[in-house]
Amino acid sequence: MELRPMTADEFARVREPLVRSYAEAMVTDRGLAPAAALDRATTQLREQLPDGVDSAGALLRTARVGDVEVGWIWVGLPGGPAGPHTAWLNNIEVHPGHRRQGYGRRMIQLVEAELAALGVPELGLNVFGSNTGAIHLYHGLGYRVAAQQMTKRISPAG
Repeated sequence: MELRPMTADEFARVREPLVRSYAEAMVTDRGLAPAAALDRATTQLREQLPDGVDSAGALLRTARVGDVEVGWIWVGLPGGPAGPHTAWLNNIEVHPGHRRQGYGRRMIQLVEAELAALGVPELGLNVFGSNTGAIHLYHGLGYRVAAQQMTKRISPAG
């Protein structure tokens, strides 16, 4: 597998599915109304990647095995909200049909090597609590829980 810089055409293809999946996760895991979640996902992506693949401080990579695209990964470089020394794994996607073959693990390992070559000492991430497969993957790669958010739905009085 190799990670290549994402092209503008590749970004255009993954942009809307990224917004939709993030919005769906905010509905499921944070209880946001669908319209509010979609608005928040759209706004956050526009703010974080104002120039698409050319956005400052962003590594967008497409994963290929031979000539087959198997997924992609997006990392924010240090200096953003995570702090001056921590890069941030914003998104990783293994395309359907290529999942459960170790590609997600390998993408993370390759981006970690790229970050190490840049002198970046730490990579952080958030994961929704319902994404147990990703949680298992991250633990297996040596990630540890540094903070935890918890929520509880409260029924209206009545």
